Amino acid sequence: YADIEAVNGVNFEVAPGETFGLLGPNGAGKTTTISMLCTLTRPTGGTASVAGFDVVRDSDRVRRNIGLVFQATTLDNYLTAMENLRFHAVLYCLPKSIATERRRQVLELVGLWDRRDSLVRTFSGGMKRRLEIARGLLHSPRVLFLDEPTVGLDPQTRNHIWDYIDELKRTEAVTICMTTHYMDEAERCDRIGIIDGGRLVVMDTPAALKA
Repeated sequence: YADIEAVNGVNFEVAPGETFGLLGPNGAGKTTTISMLCTLTRPTGGTASVAGFDVVRDSDRVRRNIGLVFQATTLDNYLTAMENLRFHAVLYCLPKSIATERRRQVLELVGLWDRRDSLVRTFSGGMKRRLEIARGLLHSPRVLFLDEPTVGLDPQTRNHIWDYIDELKRTEAVTICMTTHYMDEAERCDRIGIIDGGRLVVMDTPAALKA
């Protein structure tokens, strides 16, 4: 970005089914890294692949195989929970026969099936975050990106969100790549990479890093 090199020589691999955390101070390069892996920002150098597809050459295939939960909500507040998911299903060209069952599955997974016909503007912040996770899972992605998924939520709601994430790990066999500032969340990761000044300075398991 002009004279700022946001990410410089970051190199890592995430195994299928792994929960990988990317930690670091604000402005360290976490969100830029995630944005490049999600094809939202075009890298100026190097290579990256997600689910086996190059983020530049095969960007459409990458998008079909990932789910993404942003820091800020991107739901349509004037639609119901179910209508938000229907819209997402159309964008991903899910066959109607599959989409109907998947909507029920993901809403039940995050505990929102009974509020499926409620307008999103009536939801609490925690409910909106749960719906965004459900939407990110709707098309059965191989990799789920969570960019500070519980920011601004109270401790009880954060714990509930992680209960849902743990459940989806068990039922969906999805790989998770996430950023967070909460150390208790970082401990839930299989491995952690710490990025600072655009560089990956260390990567290991939570236990090894604490030791």
